[in-house]
Amino acid sequence: MKYDTPASKNAIKKVMDAVKQRGITAELVDTKEDALRRLQALIPQGAEVMTGSSTTLNQIGFTDLLKSGKHPWKNWKDMIISEKDGAKQMELRRKSVLSEYFLGSVHAIAETGEMVIASASGSQLPSYVFTSNNVIWVAGTQKIVPALPDAIKRVREYVFPLEDARMKKEGAAGSTIGKLLIFEKEINPARKLTLILVNEKLGF
Repeated sequence: MKYDTPASKNAIKKVMDAVKQRGITAELVDTKEDALRRLQALIPQGAEVMTGSSTTLNQIGFTDLLKSGKHPWKNWKDMIISEKDGAKQMELRRKSVLSEYFLGSVHAIAETGEMVIASASGSQLPSYVFTSNNVIWVAGTQKIVPALPDAIKRVREYVFPLEDARMKKEGAAGSTIGKLLIFEKEINPARKLTLILVNEKLGF
């Protein structure tokens, strides 16, 4: 199975229909530039924003936008990095899972609607599954696969080796799959979850 080719129109439609039944709003944009503009439109002025580590957010320019400070939001990562006291910084990291808006990506999406997210530490998972009322995932359509077993296989056989190599290239020891989240559905009507599909190859 090819894991790096944007999905067909039929597969994209299946995903969009399936996730809607699982309490997730799905949108489709053509380019990474469109994805960045859509994020800017979705997040209201003054909102608290936190992000998980995401190659996709890097590629669309959202990470650089946050770092630049040229935005109307409260950036949790700025607050965390600015705090030099280790204990206080850790406390801010814990509090950041309550951010009003939490952004990231997913590593595989089944046409049946399940999404799979791998994490080494699991730091982004509380926000995804419970603590943030607004979660936005941005994902290239190459991450779409036919079914849940294919999604898990994609993470283990394709995503993980690439992420491990990326970490080593940056001088780290490598990566690991510490936690593997299968996001089935959202049952809390107070939460708004949005999946922005981009018709380009983005991330792993």
